[in-house]
Amino acid sequence: MQISKNKVVSLSYQLTVDGDVVDKATSQNPLSFIFGSGMLLPKFEANIEGKRTGDGFKFTLTPAEGYGEVDEKNINEFPLDAFMVDGQLEEGLLAEGAVVPMQDSEGNVFSATVLEVKENSVELDFNHPLAGMELSFEGQIVEVRNATEKELAKGLGGGGCCCCGEDGDDDCCCDDDDCCCDEDDSCSCGRH
Repeated sequence: MQISKNKVVSLSYQLTVDGDVVDKATSQNPLSFIFGSGMLLPKFEANIEGKRTGDGFKFTLTPAEGYGEVDEKNINEFPLDAFMVDGQLEEGLLAEGAVVPMQDSEGNVFSATVLEVKENSVELDFNHPLAGMELSFEGQIVEVRNATEKELAKGLGGGGCCCCGEDGDDDCCCDDDDCCCDEDDSCSCGRH
């Protein structure tokens, strides 16, 4: 069966940026998605369309094909006291490179990367962490199958996120509401 719209695709992959592996899925714990549902980057899908179980793939996406260029308008400074709770700043929350959750006035949640902590303010980057970078993917198609009616109606996995630790298979958990992955991609939500 070939990869085409509304097929469930499971694949293993390794994403490399500037020679460093930044994300991966193993054949034992593959990434599964409904092709054409908008879950993955359009150019990623274009590069695997028509492939079959067992086929390999290797391609590089430009920043424009991936997460776009870095937009300076998405880098903002906030007063340090905006991060205080009961007059206290949570230890380690504003370390450079840390990803912090932010919420706008409508209740939408965004992630931002801490660029710099100053005496009275914090500089945050709301660009995607991979904005401005070439993305090199290499992997293999693990399975291609027809999606069920339930999968087509509700999607796969029900949202949330999964994290599997650095080895990819010993410390896996999923949370349907909030991401619970630590910096090393290990699980902190208490479900394994």
